[in-house]
Amino acid sequence: MATINSSIILISLPAIFRGVGINPLAPSNVGYLLWLLQGYMLVTAVLVISLGRIGDIFGRVRIYNLGFTVFSIASVFLALDPYHSGKGAMWLVIWRLLQGVGGAMLFANSSAIIADAFPATQRGLAIGINQVAAIGGSFIGLILGGLLSIGDWRLVFWVSVPFGIIGTIWGYLSLVDNGKRLKATIDWWGNLTFAIGLTSLLVAMIYGIQPYAGSSMGWSSPKVICGFAIAIVFLIAFIYIELHVEHPMFNLHLFRIRAFSMGSNAGLLAAIARGGLQFMLIIWLQGIWLPLHGYAYDATPLWAGIYLLPLTAGFLIAGPISGWISDRVGARVLSTAGLCLFGSSFLGLMFTPTNFHYIWFGGLVLLNGIGGGMFSAPNQTAVMNSVPAENRGSAGGIQAAFMNSGMVLSIGVFFSLMIVGLSHTLPKSLFTGLTSHGVSLAQAHSIANLPVVGSLFASFLGYNPLQSLLGSQANAHVSNAQWSTLTGKHFFPNLIAQPFHHGLLIVFGMALAMSLLGALLSALRGERYVHETHH
Repeated sequence: MATINSSIILISLPAIFRGVGINPLAPSNVGYLLWLLQGYMLVTAVLVISLGRIGDIFGRVRIYNLGFTVFSIASVFLALDPYHSGKGAMWLVIWRLLQGVGGAMLFANSSAIIADAFPATQRGLAIGINQVAAIGGSFIGLILGGLLSIGDWRLVFWVSVPFGIIGTIWGYLSLVDNGKRLKATIDWWGNLTFAIGLTSLLVAMIYGIQPYAGSSMGWSSPKVICGFAIAIVFLIAFIYIELHVEHPMFNLHLFRIRAFSMGSNAGLLAAIARGGLQFMLIIWLQGIWLPLHGYAYDATPLWAGIYLLPLTAGFLIAGPISGWISDRVGARVLSTAGLCLFGSSFLGLMFTPTNFHYIWFGGLVLLNGIGGGMFSAPNQTAVMNSVPAENRGSAGGIQAAFMNSGMVLSIGVFFSLMIVGLSHTLPKSLFTGLTSHGVSLAQAHSIANLPVVGSLFASFLGYNPLQSLLGSQANAHVSNAQWSTLTGKHFFPNLIAQPFHHGLLIVFGMALAMSLLGALLSALRGERYVHETHH
């Protein structure tokens, strides 16, 4: 449920924006869009390590159950948004942030609770199922968001409420805390410096991909520069504190365990690549491929989720099986092979034409899902097996922080790479396409020189932005036939297809490099290692 909420918004944003009554393509509303997308993951990434450590001290089940309660309350308030326009969007942003607090409580302690409950010989399958629930939820959210947004945008938030209530009651009645309790004090200074440092870093990333002072991106804006500066200062202070405090929140000494450090860093690289993949595939399907194949724009979210089913299926099948096998043979071979398979799918997608034959595309995303499942479950098991029992909450929090930070970073990194790619090719394509259909040179030049982020958001949201950019047929001074072509299903997707493919080569090339580097780190984790056998 917690990870479904990290991706359900990806698909549902057009319906949510229409329901709240704001234009998602207006420059002033880009911030709402980005905060709705990333605010939940940002809060989760910032808090999971602290909450994992607090679970080690006060009890993992107690914090986990409280997470269900907080998450459910926030879901109710999201669905009951009483406002419209900017106020309505801000209401959603604030309650999404609070929902992220509940999600962090769940993320931080679930792996540790399961690791406590199972012996090392069964832990791979158990954690594999948990990983499938976690990462699989982010895929299921894509389909669920498409289905629910057709009915009513509020259903996107209501869907979590019954599961939250059942989970809260079920957790309080049935979960037993059989983990080792850690006698320690809370590292307040470590918590504070980490929260400020990571928040500043991720907020700077969000503002960096927004237009600034006529530029397509805002990396040179004072907000971004200041955010990165604050992040550097506070994260350096955080590392210093953690190395010197008696009971650190973020146990940096765990990274001396090779299986833990290599697995954690490989997981971070895989999370960045996976987040970028989801984002780019949604743009590709909603903004280009589905309209070119005759789908109405308001139906593209649902069909994008349906056409991504092989990705979900591959992961759901490979995850538990790989976890079960890793109990017997260890994680190194499976997780390394999985990331190599994962990376090979990016290589295949680089050679896939924008207007593809689905059987080829479906095969590649299935391969990506299988590779991701082969890596994730064995890797998580190996990481959790490598740490002392009393540190599992902290270790689980670090894994969740890496996964959620990777998702936030991926949108910043891949979005920036795509904008760089589009900036070189899209203005010329726009200018040529508009003038060839009767738009005046001056108006075509003005539209072609707008920040390309608007066109990218339009594709992501399944919009054709040309009608709002051109104003009206009278303003554009074009014939009825030309206006019908310009604002139809095919003109804009055809126009952006080649520039988008140019950007995809850059994005998927980076994802391939991250996958191969992650595979190398996974291979270097060493032989099978279970901490319990080394007391």
